[in-house]
Order: sequence, then structure tokens, then C-alpha cells
Amino acid sequence: MKRKIPIIAVCVLTLFAVCPSTLFCGVEMGRLQSTDVAVIFEKPLHAAAREVTTIYPDLKEELEKIFGWKLDYSPTIILIKDRKRFQRMVGSTLVAALAVPQRKLIVIDYSRMTSRPFTLRTILKHELCHLLLHAHIEDGKLPRWLDEGIAQWVSEGIGEIVMQRNRSILERAMLTGTYIRLRHLEYHMPDDGNDLLLAYEESKSIVEYILNKFGKEGILKILEHLKDGDGIYTAVRESLALSLPDLEDRWHKHISRKIYWLSLISNYLYEILFFVAALLSLAAYLRRLKRRRDHKDLYEEPDEEDDFFSERH
Repeated sequence: MKRKIPIIAVCVLTLFAVCPSTLFCGVEMGRLQSTDVAVIFEKPLHAAAREVTTIYPDLKEELEKIFGWKLDYSPTIILIKDRKRFQRMVGSTLVAALAVPQRKLIVIDYSRMTSRPFTLRTILKHELCHLLLHAHIEDGKLPRWLDEGIAQWVSEGIGEIVMQRNRSILERAMLTGTYIRLRHLEYHMPDDGNDLLLAYEESKSIVEYILNKFGKEGILKILEHLKDGDGIYTAVRESLALSLPDLEDRWHKHISRKIYWLSLISNYLYEILFFVAALLSLAAYLRRLKRRRDHKDLYEEPDEEDDFFSERH
């Protein structure tokens, strides 16, 4: 997640990057340095830090291949073992990781990396995507919804927010008209709570819609225009041949139609299941009837009159 964090946390994180042996809440920090990345970690996470240095080059190469852009600096990645310590640092209970592009920094709550859907690889790829995008697009040009949506796309749909997957926040918001307009997600994301979860769902959904309707090239064209200094309204119009409000309206209609059919199916689920079961029963009966007739024809003796005519011929 690319987000604003308290200034005191930025100062502490910067201190870690400069002096990793600093004690933080009584915990000594270690440092691993490779040619591509520096990893600052709480001492118990030495093995995880080694894993980061191992997988980082492949993730970087994958992202550079997707966007055709290079990440020409070595970021610093901080691994925090204690969840409460991480939450105090970033000011949120829902965030499992964050990127600070201005500091070339990624901070990961490693305690989350052992629970689904999070893995160190997917989360690191997600946060590294933020750094790559911001390395090529000027601050203020890349909308937050696009930034977060693309990062979820490249990390297999996984974000760094702890989502409640047993219910659709987006569908409920669409049904009640409480969804967040994209213009409100251009410069800021909600701080916490259901609004933050909804913003993530919306970001993921609209990027998926663009990919389905315009392909990967549609996304890449938008990013190229943003890289060249165009605003998001110009970038969308020049890349997709429609305005951003029109894109948003089409996306809303697409989601609404999807919700309609899901609602229709759920409302008539028992009737549909009964009808399907009846068709299956009828098909099974017809198969048994056909087998019975075929069996009867195979063993039935011919009539004497048929034998007489067959002998004369």
C-alpha cells in the first residue's frame, strides 16, 4: 500500500535504513545487503530477510517486463515481526505492508505472511509495483485508485489490506448507492474501516474492467500518458477513446448487471435446482428406457411368418 504514515514513523524507518543496529522497543535490527536490495529486519527474521534477497531479482524482472520500465535504484525493505508494533508504526490495523516511494522504502508486517492469502512473494511484488510506478510517474499524476488497482492486478489480485472475503463490500455499496466516486479516490484513500476496504475493492474492480474491455494495452497506454505528464482525464481519453466519467459509468453498469443476475439466481435458487434435478431425472429415465428396448430387441425371437419369408428368399 502506498499511503501517508505518521512523520514519527517515517523518521524511525529512515533511521533503520541508515543505522540498522538501532534498538527499536528493545529489539535489535539486522541488515542484509545484496546488489539489488537492502533488507532491514528484526533479528529473529534473518531467514525471511535471506528469502527477500533471493526472490527480489525475479520479482523486479517480472514487473519490469510487464510495464517495460526499469527500477533503477535499490530499495530498502524492512521486516517487522511484531504485529502490534507494525500497527502502531503505520496507524492502521488493516494494513499488512506499505510502500513509501519518496523514501524508496517498503515495510512489511511479517506476522501476516504466514496466513492466507498473504505470502512474502505476493506482498513484496505488490509493494514493489508501487515503487516502480512512482519511479516513473510524477507525484500527483497517478490516481490512488489506479495505483492500488494495478498493484493488486500484478500480485494476482492480492492487496496488502486484510479483507473480509466472506461478503462483497462492493456489491452491497452498489446496491445501496454508497460506493465511492473515483474523483474522491484520486489523491487520498480512506484512513481505515469499511471505507478503506471498499476503496480497495473498487480499485481492483475498475482495473479488472479496463483489462477485460481494453486489454493490457489499455492500462499500459494510460500509464504512458501519465508518465509523459498528462493528467488522468487526458490519459483515459487518449488511451481508451472515452472520458473518465463515461468509463466510470460503464463500469458501474457492468457491476450492476452482474449483481442483478447474481441476485436473480439467488432468489430463484431452489426453483432452478428443482428444474435441473427434474431434467436430470428425465434424462436418466429416457436412458434406462432406451437400454431396456435395445435389450429386448437383441433377445426377442423372430415370428414364424418372418422365418418363412426369409427362407423363400
